[in-house]
Amino acid sequence: MKYYSSKKNFLAIPEKDLFSYEKSRYVIQSAPYEYTSSYLAGSYKGPGAMIKASQYVELYDEELDQESYRLGGICTLEPMDFDGKVNLQAVKHIEKKTNKLLQDGKFPITFGAEHTISLGCVMAVKHHVPDVHVLQLDAHSDLRQEYHNNPFSHASVMARIHDLEVPLTQVGIRAQCIEESQLIKSSNNIHTFYAHQVRNNPNWADEALKTLGDNVYISVDADGFDPSIVPAVGTAEPNGLFWNETVNFLKRVFAEKNVVGFDIVEIAPVKGNILTEYTMAKLAYKMIGYHTISKK
Repeated sequence: MKYYSSKKNFLAIPEKDLFSYEKSRYVIQSAPYEYTSSYLAGSYKGPGAMIKASQYVELYDEELDQESYRLGGICTLEPMDFDGKVNLQAVKHIEKKTNKLLQDGKFPITFGAEHTISLGCVMAVKHHVPDVHVLQLDAHSDLRQEYHNNPFSHASVMARIHDLEVPLTQVGIRAQCIEESQLIKSSNNIHTFYAHQVRNNPNWADEALKTLGDNVYISVDADGFDPSIVPAVGTAEPNGLFWNETVNFLKRVFAEKNVVGFDIVEIAPVKGNILTEYTMAKLAYKMIGYHTISKK
């Protein structure tokens, strides 16, 4: 298993015992797959930008009063190769890589380009955890049956996950077509908390938690956040999630549920502005920290 050294890995971790594949509990895999972007392209650069930005994130977390990377180690794998692989082939490639991590007892973290990559991750997780639920933080519901005649479009990824009969809880949604709305209303397996509901319902987090089962996989689309704090995304939408409400909610998810993996996707880096990739790298480290304290 090829992984990055201390100068190139997530957080620039210097101690080999804390970034080697053999000894790390947490493994970050990069899936720079971009084939169906529908607005701004460039998400294939997102995983690498996150890793580079992470090297400026403080190792000490003042909220948790710990250096979280020391509680399990974090390995950063070299990026997946998608040469000649698109649509289902690409998804199967990601599934195979994620399955290997799970077989080795690792906690899988995937930095993706377009949101399609989450399907491969969930397919692998479902094989090991049949009753997994997906928590999706996103501006878009991604429930189109196909988009531009492609059922494996980033705009259809949650429709494909729904096809797997995986229960889905969506938070922050504020852009969708009418067919997606109709699917949400007709399905017992989709629970959607729209952005306007989050703004107007102080109990939204409690209600969202109740829709989740014991085992949860988290998929974070960067455009779920408000563009004022996370601007460099493929399809930005106003009225998004903010930092504090999001991490407070995620902290509760990690504390109350068994989180089995997560991904962060859809960053489209903008030259000269590192706010998005830095914020998302910090989010990834925060989520790792929440997982470490949930296992104490």
